[in-house]
Amino acid sequence: MPTFTALTTLSGRDKAEALGEAMETLTPEPTGVGVFEVEDGSGLWEVGGYFTEAPDAVALDLLAAAMGAQPFTVSELPETDWVAHVRRELAPVEAGRFFVYGAHDADKVPPESEALLIEAAMAFGTGHHGTTLGCLRALDGLLRDGVECHNAVDIGCGTAVLAMAAAKVWPETVLASDIDEVAVDVAEANVRANGLEGRVRCVEAAGFDHPELAAAAPFDLVFANILKGPLIALAPDMASHIQPGGYAILSGILNPQADEVVAHYTQVGFNLLSRDEIVDWTTLVLRKIA
Repeated sequence: MPTFTALTTLSGRDKAEALGEAMETLTPEPTGVGVFEVEDGSGLWEVGGYFTEAPDAVALDLLAAAMGAQPFTVSELPETDWVAHVRRELAPVEAGRFFVYGAHDADKVPPESEALLIEAAMAFGTGHHGTTLGCLRALDGLLRDGVECHNAVDIGCGTAVLAMAAAKVWPETVLASDIDEVAVDVAEANVRANGLEGRVRCVEAAGFDHPELAAAAPFDLVFANILKGPLIALAPDMASHIQPGGYAILSGILNPQADEVVAHYTQVGFNLLSRDEIVDWTTLVLRKIA
């Protein structure tokens, strides 16, 4: 069955969400509609729909004009087994002692590594993206420096790969939270697949807003691989939830945005220890002033 996509961009979240809702009323009806902020600091939003038959080009043009969006680009996608494709393309990732792999590559796991199983069908947060890879490298760097943490949390955990990495190297239970219920379900499935039940506890929460997180604070290590805006908004909460001398590993930051994030965290009592650029993305390691 053929698949068609229709994509456009426009400024402003409200207009983008309104356009997404309007697309759902089209005939033929899309099988899915997505509204996403473009992660380049431009303020643009992308709106896209998937169709099993060619969409009505005139109706799309009228919607774009009404919302002040760019004209839709319509494309026909080839039929692809996407899970098989991802499995071919996503080779195992090594980040210091950590080895992130799919089950199809289980025979490639080095015996001395800290292995983390993330299936290809759950590709976001596998370690291939520069942000996740940067966080794993940052954790490995802290370990090489002899840092020991006893109370860690992964904020915006996605697949929980970072929380699981911490649980692999330290004996205490690691907390993991995400604002998305589906992400929490995925995280819990990954925890089970890695045999870390009881070692990683996943909760649904926005930032630190959860009773279990409040009870566990202050933390000596916080991962937050999200985006620049939420990281800046979280800076005061980071300061109040990390103990003096504790660490924050932050990513989801485009390289030009890093200085702004550092400035906000410096204002609330953190020192920058290191920064690592991987392609377009920066990972920061900060320490709260004792």
